[in-house]
Amino acid sequence: MKILYRMVIAAMAVLGPVGCSTKKEQEQKQVASKEPLSIIFMIGDGMGVPQVSSAYYFGDSLPNFSRFKQIGFHQTSATDYTITDSAAGATAFSTGEKTYKRAIGVSSDSLPRETILEQLQEQGYQTGLISLTTITHATPASFYAHVTDRDMHEEIAAQLIDVEVDFFAGGGKKFFNQREDGKDLFAELLSKNYHLDTLELSKPETGKKNAYVLADEGIPSKIEGRGDYLSEATKMALDYFNRKEAPFFMMVEGSYIDWGGHAKDAEMMISEVLDFDKTLGVVLDYVKANPNTLLVVTADHETGGVSIGKHYQMDESTGEKKEVPEKVSVYFNTDQHSGELIPVFANGQGAENFQGIYENNEIYHKMLKTLNQAK
Repeated sequence: MKILYRMVIAAMAVLGPVGCSTKKEQEQKQVASKEPLSIIFMIGDGMGVPQVSSAYYFGDSLPNFSRFKQIGFHQTSATDYTITDSAAGATAFSTGEKTYKRAIGVSSDSLPRETILEQLQEQGYQTGLISLTTITHATPASFYAHVTDRDMHEEIAAQLIDVEVDFFAGGGKKFFNQREDGKDLFAELLSKNYHLDTLELSKPETGKKNAYVLADEGIPSKIEGRGDYLSEATKMALDYFNRKEAPFFMMVEGSYIDWGGHAKDAEMMISEVLDFDKTLGVVLDYVKANPNTLLVVTADHETGGVSIGKHYQMDESTGEKKEVPEKVSVYFNTDQHSGELIPVFANGQGAENFQGIYENNEIYHKMLKTLNQAK
């Protein structure tokens, strides 16, 4: 358990150096391997290689992406369309099966498939979901709901109540208390002993499950003044799970990288990538301090057909377009999803399993493989 792990690490520190840092890391991993493995799965919706590249050109410091050594790629297609959507993409991640566009937690023949979140819950894991969109949106919903179409928000919200996720944060109030069926799902959460906040990220209660539903629809974007919601919610969840001293599975979505691509809005896309990278730093620090953790970072698809290219400005004296050597620009080829291969970054125990090129549904199987290796 975590208490035993901390006692051993503390004893090692008191005894002083016992060899090179590599030996210390090996000893930490040996102690950590006695505990069940926790998994943090981060999805930068719409984030392809060009979006990741933007962090290197427009950020103020070296991006946290540079902290990864194990990197792979996955292929994103759905069963019915070569160009996928978030529902089919996230369902492939959560169930290990490819499915049709718009499907949430169901197979290509519309049958419910158990998700990794549900599977680990049955094994005593704590569970968490964090999103910038409504918590009923395609990506988070694919980890707990089973419906034939992603727009069935009220049914998805009702299923979230039944699944009883330990910590979730996002938007979507109207799907909980302004429903066509007249039900008040917030009252149902309270009846299940949730700490519920619809106004702010208040301190979680360790003895309860915690729900934060902070907007009628999505949380604002960065350019709309969101602040540090994503990194703060993620840190709160990690602190909460640490106090619970139990293994956990948590999915964190950087949702609006995708929206910046759909809008062909370079400022929005860049700001959302940088915010995702900041949150990535929080999680990487956690994994470093808690070596019995696997972090997997990827996207469901790329949005915008983005490229990073030469930056030009008009020469006022000649009226001609002139390249600015020290700058780059973001270009959009489309306002839709693309078919690009998507990078997969992994860190922590079992990270080596995520190298190579494979189909998106293989990420589920690679996570289970890592869990089995850690036993």
